[in-house]
Amino acid sequence: MNETVTMIKELSDAFGASGFEEDVVALARKYTRDLDLSFKVDHMNNVIMQRPAKEGLPTVMLDAHSDEVSFMIQAIRENGTLDFLTLGGFDPKTLSASKVVVRTRTGKLVSGIISSKPVHFQTAEDRTSLPAVDKMVIDVGATSKKEAMEDYGIHVGDPAVPGVTLEEKPETGLLMGKAFDCRIGVAVVIEALKRLNGKPLTVNLTGTLTSQEEVGERGAQAAVAEVNPDLAIMIEGAPADDTFTPEYKIQTGIHRGPMVRHMDVSMIANPRLTGYVIDEAQKAGIPLQEAVRRGGGTNGKVVHVAPGGVPSVVISVPVRYAHSSYCYIALDDFEKTVDLVCRILTDLDAETIGRFSI
Repeated sequence: MNETVTMIKELSDAFGASGFEEDVVALARKYTRDLDLSFKVDHMNNVIMQRPAKEGLPTVMLDAHSDEVSFMIQAIRENGTLDFLTLGGFDPKTLSASKVVVRTRTGKLVSGIISSKPVHFQTAEDRTSLPAVDKMVIDVGATSKKEAMEDYGIHVGDPAVPGVTLEEKPETGLLMGKAFDCRIGVAVVIEALKRLNGKPLTVNLTGTLTSQEEVGERGAQAAVAEVNPDLAIMIEGAPADDTFTPEYKIQTGIHRGPMVRHMDVSMIANPRLTGYVIDEAQKAGIPLQEAVRRGGGTNGKVVHVAPGGVPSVVISVPVRYAHSSYCYIALDDFEKTVDLVCRILTDLDAETIGRFSI
């Protein structure tokens, strides 16, 4: 694996349930320690990485969220299995029989399986219905509550994530792993900061890796108040639609470049800023997909309505099977996203940002 793939692998593999993003924070510190940045972590696990600021220049916030769709142990049954809640939106069809990893209070990692009733014991109704998440349990191999707590060290409130490690498919430039929503965005932010390190910009740039997006954009609410940006670029790992959508309607396909979204259920992007991003991509010859989403949401939800309003845009790396345990991303989409972000940040200045307001 080259250095870029190694970074993406470490970020993807990292344990980062919502509210428990410390391992991702540590990796961000590792990969930016040699850059000319201040590095701050707040009490919510938000990372704020600021280039040396120059007086009078506008501030741009470059953001990605560090958490992943995950789980929390709600109760321990007498037979040793674990009731859990989801942190973020999972499709129940993808959960049954999936491997997970529970992290105990001491930091121990315990593997388990989201249980499924063997077909041998299923009724006719079982075979035609899908169990609700609140009827599923995590089985770590314990046979009693005492064993789960004392031998494995598991307690109520312990987090869990899918038990998946990244694999590279060099034949097609694909990576398969978990948490690309939004660890691939984290990788874009870090890579952009590295490429721009020491280069003069006509904006003050602050990179943020924000926590708890999957449970309500909570980290971004704190971070945007701290950064107080004049413009914000959110980087996401957006669900791809190219495996089930007619060709004419595909808006987020892999190997087709980054995606800019005009709207989702959480925001309507600033149309002048969105148009600027489209123009920048065209000038650079970077393929760009445009999306109008009937669902989904991002940190843009809270950033664009920060006091005074912040011109905001969401640029995404396509992710097949987002919000499941196994996802695909294409390295060329990642590289083109970094290229586009760096070009935008290099070209932005106060006069340009001023044009995004009426």
